Amino acid sequence: MKKLFTLSFLFVATVLFAQEEEKKSPLTISGSVDAYYQTFLTSSDTDNNVDGFGSSFANQTGFALGMANIIASYEGEKTGAVADLAFGTRGLQAVGGDSDVFINQLYAYWNVSESTTLTLGRFNTYLGYEVISPVANFNYSTSYLFSNGPFSHVGLKADFALSDDFSLMVALMNATDTNNNMTGDYALGAQLGYAGQFLNFYYDSGVVLGFEIDYTGGFDLSDSFFLGINAAYNDNDGSGFYGAALYPQVATSDSFSIGLRGEYFGLHGDANPAEESVFAATLTGSYTVDNLIIKPEIRLDSWSDAMPYVDSDGAAADNLAAFTLAAIYSF
Repeated sequence: MKKLFTLSFLFVATVLFAQEEEKKSPLTISGSVDAYYQTFLTSSDTDNNVDGFGSSFANQTGFALGMANIIASYEGEKTGAVADLAFGTRGLQAVGGDSDVFINQLYAYWNVSESTTLTLGRFNTYLGYEVISPVANFNYSTSYLFSNGPFSHVGLKADFALSDDFSLMVALMNATDTNNNMTGDYALGAQLGYAGQFLNFYYDSGVVLGFEIDYTGGFDLSDSFFLGINAAYNDNDGSGFYGAALYPQVATSDSFSIGLRGEYFGLHGDANPAEESVFAATLTGSYTVDNLIIKPEIRLDSWSDAMPYVDSDGAAADNLAAFTLAAIYSF
């Protein structure tokens, strides 16, 4: 009996020690992979004049690859670092270049106090509702606002928790999406947050983006109904873009949700003397099985006073519709 008690005690102690060691591990590995199938509903998939919707990602027809990314995060008591490496087409479109392997994020941070954090390196943009990783987006294809805004920044930022509801971020960076600053030009960034609503600012001297103001937020209208909102205005020496998007999403069960993105987007100034604009409606379902997300999606883009697409007969058209089926696995 005494031996049995001793063995039981040692077993419990070993389990508790192992759990404690697991909790204390400062290094975590996570990531995702995604792939999809897409076919045009109003045009031939093999027509070379059709180059998708003109927004970032998910523009290929047939079976296609998104990206795989591996994120290594090291979190100490006051300092830490994140290395986010990505492979594949989706991420390549976000950063440009001619390599299928690229650095999505690479930064170190210092928690100076409970309310202040400094971050130095490359980090994904703070502007906009959508992000590069498909795991964090409800819709699989991306909006025009996301595609025309910045993707990532290289620089130094400071985050301040002003209260339980208010937050402030200020940043000094290279011009957006620029790793190697060869011109000596810099950008300023700022974000003011209140209770999940964010007002974002970006400014460079016209090297890349110029000036952009952006609002991103959302509201839980009920336990199962969420409404996301994004609006932005950009100006670069008299030209730029503007637009707004709504993201109503309804959870019908623990494993299935359905959401709509309705977006209005336009160019202004010399970038679009005809004042052409586009309305894009994207209906997406999201079914989750463990760590796998399956997303069927139908998208329709319709331009005013422009005909950038072709129809099934090869004639110029002002609209394009597509069906997409995506699979996203996160770990």
